[in-house]
Amino acid sequence: MNGPSPRRLYRYVTRRLRLLPYLKQPGDGRPQPQIPAGPLLWALLISRLLREPSFHAVEQLVHSSVCRALCVSASFGDDALGYFTERLNAAGTRAALLGAIRLAKRNKVFDNCRFLGLAIDGTSAGRSRKPDCGLCRPFRNANKEVTGYRHHFTAITVVGAGLSLPLDLEPYGPGDSEYAAGQRLVARVVSELGSRFVDYLVVDGVYATAPFLHLAGQVGLGVVARLKKNLPELSAAVETRFGQQPPSRVYRDGRDRVEIWDADDFDPWETLHWQTVRAIRYRQHKPNGQVVQADWITDFPSRKVGSLSLYHMAKSRWEIENQGFNDAKNRYGLDHICHHEANSILLNWLITFLAMVIERLYRIRYLHRGAHPVRSAEALCRLLWLALSPPSAPDTS
Repeated sequence: MNGPSPRRLYRYVTRRLRLLPYLKQPGDGRPQPQIPAGPLLWALLISRLLREPSFHAVEQLVHSSVCRALCVSASFGDDALGYFTERLNAAGTRAALLGAIRLAKRNKVFDNCRFLGLAIDGTSAGRSRKPDCGLCRPFRNANKEVTGYRHHFTAITVVGAGLSLPLDLEPYGPGDSEYAAGQRLVARVVSELGSRFVDYLVVDGVYATAPFLHLAGQVGLGVVARLKKNLPELSAAVETRFGQQPPSRVYRDGRDRVEIWDADDFDPWETLHWQTVRAIRYRQHKPNGQVVQADWITDFPSRKVGSLSLYHMAKSRWEIENQGFNDAKNRYGLDHICHHEANSILLNWLITFLAMVIERLYRIRYLHRGAHPVRSAEALCRLLWLALSPPSAPDTS
């Protein structure tokens, strides 16, 4: 059978993405492993691409007749996967994610965009009735009663190039917060990638604080942050000015008409060490009559980044929601708790992110070479499953 298959995908991962060293030595912390790390790790990755994220489903696959077609060289049970992920060092998988995305940029995957960015946001993944691990955070109803427990993390994603790739994540448990986890995540990722890898950082209003904006400047990134009511004085000043004047620019973005107000002489608040604050407002008129309006602040000067580019930077924040969290939960089982232990949960999140990066680079860039159309994620999943089916014998009767 020609076309995508688990075996061809394995060759792509080990040769093109150069992840064979990671598959052989991913940071296995088991003292006396009876099963090599490679088959366990590849089984976790390929099962997510087959939309079968649970450890029980992986066990069924590797004990079935398709084990050889999956390129898994050993069979094992779900308890082996739990033991393995409990003791797997997260640093190895984080390095594999960074290495794959560095290689993608070196291979000009992002060359069709003018500004490449990072988006950061928090989410929850996985619920439980009892607090069984260090990442469990109580969930309360309107009456402040604890009705269950959830697991939260802050993620960072490459955006702005038409190809969203999750890069890393930072979990936070009781007593921690999305904001604090976000600061740790930005500092770690930018120190690994370097400030020249991307052009900007786009964040929601929860990060529009002086310490976070100063951190972005210290690591060498310009920042585009949503302006909300948590900055009442600046928000009121923007409303007073932009609400009384016509838009600075009017653009066409596909079928939408976009009005933009842009001014770079707003006063910073007391603790923000910027000389001035640049603010933009966009009002997006959709063909069905819907109007979307939002205010943003940035430290990019107007001579460096125009109004339309700044509008696209701001809109790229939604990629982490739509192509990041939504896809990870609905297609790759990010919400499923395979093994309720803190390190195992973290590793399953990171492995899911790595599977998404592999799938998107393989499907959108590698398989799209020449005149081949871009396959959808669902089509690739079906082709991988079909490749596992043995060819039927011809009817000679």
